[in-house]
Amino acid sequence: AALPGPSPADWVQAPLDPAVRAVLVGFDEHFSYAKLCQALRYLLRGGPDCLLVGTNRDHRLPLEGGAAIPGTGCLVKAVETAAQREAFIVGKPNRFMFDCVASEFDVDPKRTIMVGDRLDTDILMGNNCHLTTLLTLTGVTTLDEVRGHQDSDCPARNHLVPDYYVDSIADLLQVLEE
Repeated sequence: AALPGPSPADWVQAPLDPAVRAVLVGFDEHFSYAKLCQALRYLLRGGPDCLLVGTNRDHRLPLEGGAAIPGTGCLVKAVETAAQREAFIVGKPNRFMFDCVASEFDVDPKRTIMVGDRLDTDILMGNNCHLTTLLTLTGVTTLDEVRGHQDSDCPARNHLVPDYYVDSIADLLQVLEE
């Protein structure tokens, strides 16, 4: 929706739904200043009882040919900045989603592999959940980045190192077929 008038005084007069008790920030190609204003108004009205939830912190989404677009993390950061508080992230690398799945299904972490193309979300979540991790190098991560984390004396950086890597997910499929 558009801003309801030409001035900030008009923007804060738009009615708020009294049933809203959470602001969820996810991927939104139509994210706008008007939506940011509404999110802030709900969060200010509800105070700490109004949850701020983000789906993930991916800062960019890779496209073919090395191109990228801003990811959901950019939108989450915008709302966090306006609200002056941190969102609870339900997606990677937080283990929340894994715990939900594991509570519903019989998931044995020792027999589960996390496959992903990002160290800071996919591999970190797998390591946080004590899963075997496999990095595919078709996304935003390079092998040089992995080596940098691996050679670091910083435990937090070491926690970003996958157990295995493949150049492409197609390499994994080939091994599974054998």
